[in-house]
Formats: sequence, structure tokens, C-alpha cells
Amino acid sequence: MISSRSTTIKRYSIGAIKEEAYNLLELGTITLDQPLRILFDYLPAQQWNEIECELERHDYLLRDHVIDLIGKLEWESD
Repeated sequence: MISSRSTTIKRYSIGAIKEEAYNLLELGTITLDQPLRILFDYLPAQQWNEIECELERHDYLLRDHVIDLIGKLEWESD
């Protein structure tokens, strides 16, 4: 008997990567001056190759800084 297993794999678009980075910034986990490779400490290891390829497709390198990916921040006031 063959069992079917459903495996959910999250796809990381450039928008999703930016959102993840923004969320980590809001939490104070990462800073704007850190290289993009810091994201790999917080994103699933099995997705690293896909994430790096997506960044490169949009002309980002792992040595670029988080601010290069996020751009100008607009924080909501409390």
C-alpha cells in the first residue's frame, strides 16, 4: 500500500523575503546594517538555495545589507 503524504513547502518570493526581514527588524532580531546572509539564521535551512536564487533574480547578493532589501522604513507610531 502506498501512502500519500502531503508536505507543505513555503515558497519564498521576493515579497515574502522582504516581509520576513521586516518582521525580524520589528522584533529587533536583526539590524539594517547586517548583510542579507543573516536571514539564513532565521529562515528554514531547506529553503536556503531557493531564497538565495530569488534574491539573486532581483539583483541582491548575500553581502548586501538588509536596508538594501527593505528600503526606507516607515514605522507606525504608537
